[in-house]
Amino acid sequence: MNEKGSSPFRSSLRVAIVLPALGAGGTEHVVNVLANQWVARGWSVTIVTLEALEASTYYSFHPDVQIRRLGLPPERRSQLPALVMSFKRIRLLRRTLREVAPDVIFSFLTRTNVMTLIAARRLDFSVVVSERNNPALQNVGPIWRTLRAKFYPSAFGLVTMTNGALQYFAPEMRRRSWVIPNPVDLPYTGERRRGGNILAAVGRLVPQKGFDLLLKAFAQVSPHCPEWTLVIWGEGPDRAALEAERDRLGLRGRVEMPGVTSRPGIWVDTADAFVLSSRFEGWGIALLEAMAADLPVVSFDCEWGPREMIDDEHSGLLVEPENVDALACALRRVLGDGDLRNRLAAAAGPSARRFTPQHIMEQWDEVAHAALAARLAGS
Repeated sequence: MNEKGSSPFRSSLRVAIVLPALGAGGTEHVVNVLANQWVARGWSVTIVTLEALEASTYYSFHPDVQIRRLGLPPERRSQLPALVMSFKRIRLLRRTLREVAPDVIFSFLTRTNVMTLIAARRLDFSVVVSERNNPALQNVGPIWRTLRAKFYPSAFGLVTMTNGALQYFAPEMRRRSWVIPNPVDLPYTGERRRGGNILAAVGRLVPQKGFDLLLKAFAQVSPHCPEWTLVIWGEGPDRAALEAERDRLGLRGRVEMPGVTSRPGIWVDTADAFVLSSRFEGWGIALLEAMAADLPVVSFDCEWGPREMIDDEHSGLLVEPENVDALACALRRVLGDGDLRNRLAAAAGPSARRFTPQHIMEQWDEVAHAALAARLAGS
């Protein structure tokens, strides 16, 4: 059931946003947009994270956004110590939410959502949980899947980024639901330095992002496009394995892996084309950023996100998921044809403007006002 928000009952709301950390990533990006815009209009916004007390933020926040770090960051632990740590997080989160006393709580990512719902039990708060990945393919483990099924029905509502992700959840887990894509607000630096034949890819170095598949596809393309370089922006646990695969494929001088950009979005300044090789996505914000920057794009037609952004053969190229040969063929077409790149780029920017922050904020406002209305009504 999709529920439209009602008119605001007052001009200023108290909002708490809960998520694991404030590093680089799509979830952190949308939280940054929400917090900054809500504070700018006079709302009170407190962000609660699990990360270390001394952690820094990747995105820039309005000075009036309050950030409270619990100092209990996620860590790899065996089952029993992990359970004990989760209880500590829930207890501290409950105390923090009582102190903040928000009108509405927005929680992001599965494990954090479950902990937030437990922490808010029997407190007079409306909690909206948001899934930011493909729930059918993201492995959160049997314990968290069970807890999600138990506690999601107690949430006021559920937000996903695609209809495909929403349909994964049983009706009782999405009694009130909204599909809200990520916004794109790519800053223009005025320093675009294109023309260097850079094919860019962006994402955490983990299996989900399919960079191993991309390396194999680029190995097929590179002899035919010797002037092009693949640059994979991001960091993660698979770096050593990906570097070894790059070298095994003979791509040491053709593939660069410089890590995370010093500022959000600046990778578009030097990119001439973009590729998304993910096995699955919640949305794929880097793909949308590339389109907003008027770059020609090639993407696996993975679940979910790319098909909502790309009109195949018009604003980008979609290829069969995880098909290395198909990806190589599409990349060879784009890298070898300047006219095709120009045509795709010309359509990409206007397509991406459907997802401006202003339009997306209206949808989040509806959720906030609906949650507040339900709280005031006592439901």
